[in-house]
Amino acid sequence: MKSFLLSFFLAFSFLAKGQNLYIKTYGNKKDKTIIFIHGGPSGNATLFEGTTAQKLADQGFYVIAYDRRGEGRSTDSNATFTYEEAFQDLNSIYATYHLKRAIILGHSFGGLVATLYTNKYPQNVSALVLAGALFSQQETYDHILNTLKRKYNNDSEQLRKISIVENLNKNSAEYRKGCYELAGENGFFKMPKPTAESKRLYADYEAGEFFKTNIRNKNAPLLFYQNEKQNNIDTRLVLKKIKTAGVPIYGIYGKEDGIFSSSQIKSIKDIAGENHFAFLDNCSHYLFVDQQNEFLANIKKWIK
Repeated sequence: MKSFLLSFFLAFSFLAKGQNLYIKTYGNKKDKTIIFIHGGPSGNATLFEGTTAQKLADQGFYVIAYDRRGEGRSTDSNATFTYEEAFQDLNSIYATYHLKRAIILGHSFGGLVATLYTNKYPQNVSALVLAGALFSQQETYDHILNTLKRKYNNDSEQLRKISIVENLNKNSAEYRKGCYELAGENGFFKMPKPTAESKRLYADYEAGEFFKTNIRNKNAPLLFYQNEKQNNIDTRLVLKKIKTAGVPIYGIYGKEDGIFSSSQIKSIKDIAGENHFAFLDNCSHYLFVDQQNEFLANIKKWIK
C-alpha cells in the first residue's frame, strides 16, 4: 500500500495555471507516445490504467494516462469543464513531457476532446485513434431512445420513462444523463457473452487499487453543459478535415456497443478507411477490456 501511495503521489505533475493533474506514465519514454483520453464528463482513466495501460506499453509504446481537470483524481473546485480547458491541460502535458507529437487515443466522450484538439493542433498529433468514441451525439441519443421504444412497444410504464427523457431539452445535461441511464439499465454497455479473460480483467480491477480511486464528480456534466457551448455536436466533418490535413485516423468499435447504430458505424468506418478500422465481435463499450488482445493487436498493427 505504501508503494502505491508513493506512486500515486509521484503521478501528479504541477501544470499550467497552478493546477494539479493526475498523470501517470507507462513504458519507455523513447518509444512512440500515446496519450489516453478517458470518457465523461465525470469520468477517469482508472479502468484503462488498471487493465490495459501497462500492456499497451509492453507493445512498445510510451503511454500517458491522466484525469481531466476537475474529473477523477484531478480534483479542482475551479474547473470550468470546457473543451478549451481540456486543450490547455493537454498542451501542459506536451510541455511537461517535452513532446513534439503524440498519438491521441480517445475513448467515449474522450473521443470528442481528442478530435477537437487534433483539429486545433494538428501539428501535435501523429495519429488519432477513436476507441468506442463519440462523434455524432444526437444520433447516439436518438438511437438509444428509438431502440428502447421498439423493445418496450407494449410496456406503457417503460414508454412513459422514455418519453420523459425524450422531451427534455436536447442540449441539457439532464437529457444526456437520462439517455445514458436508460442505456445502462438495459445493458447497452455490457458485452453479451463475457469471456474468461474479460471476467478476470474486470474482477482484478475491482479488487485492485485503481478501483479504490475510481472517483466520479457528479457535478461535472452539469457544469460542462452550463459552460461549454459545443454541447451536442457531430464531428464527422471535422474528422474529414483532419484526415485531409494529413493526420491518420483509426477507429476501433465493439459490435455490441449499444449506443451506436449501424449507420453511425458505417459512417465512421468510411471516414477512417477500411484498413484503419476494426469492428470487434462480442465487444461492447469498454473494448480495451472486453476484447483486450484484439484491441492491443490492432493498435500495434496500425501504429507500431
